[in-house]
Amino acid sequence: MLAAAGRTATQILLFLGEISLLVVQAFRESPGFFRRGFRPVFRVYLKQVYFTGVEALGIIVSLFLLIGILIITQIISFAGVGSAPLTGKVLVWIVVRELGPLLTAVIVIARSGTAIATELATMKLGGEIDVLESLGIPAARYLIMPRILGVATAVGILTLYAEVVSVAGGFLAASLAWGIPLEQYNQGIVPFLTLREIGVSVFKSLTFGLIIAAVCCRQGLSVEGSLTQIPQAATKGVMRSLLLVFLHDAVVTATVLS
Repeated sequence: MLAAAGRTATQILLFLGEISLLVVQAFRESPGFFRRGFRPVFRVYLKQVYFTGVEALGIIVSLFLLIGILIITQIISFAGVGSAPLTGKVLVWIVVRELGPLLTAVIVIARSGTAIATELATMKLGGEIDVLESLGIPAARYLIMPRILGVATAVGILTLYAEVVSVAGGFLAASLAWGIPLEQYNQGIVPFLTLREIGVSVFKSLTFGLIIAAVCCRQGLSVEGSLTQIPQAATKGVMRSLLLVFLHDAVVTATVLS
């Protein structure tokens, strides 16, 4: 039993090391945006931002609009119309600190994580990555770096939209259902929307994006020999991304609250 636990711990540490190495390589290769021949790399980055961010915007807006409405409705129903401070505090804690970055990351994992793992696995089994390497084009620069940075950028932007829309949805519910004016609503939001809360949210969203892209890139590039490994790579990418994102969220939240 101890030997099995030791092997499992070793595998986990090796996996985390590989993920960290991919992120480091992505930042190391990021000056490639400004080198000769940067346009193909920058094009991959923009496509990743578009697919991960722009195409998911409708889902994010719809979902977080409803979340904002539901949160404010429940708070006011429980605490009364005069509970503006409590309303803002709970909304900031739930959406800005936790639900905004976390739920956005889950949506990105479901949409883009599977796509990245599947695409890279298909390219590897099809020999496209070997062709790039034979032409002197590093896979880390052309395939991995723009995807990792693109997903991180997209998750950060989506989280910002999610939080703004959620606050707007809460005001919509408070105004239409209870006639609460904007000034009173803002009095409950603004005092609790501190730079610390915003900073934690931004940090979480960006690091979630790095984790998701790195894990899914690693899983896509790990396939060997058989097409049946492609869906397995996508599934492992999703499950391991979810695990690391929730673990990272717990660590950051515990650190902030301590």
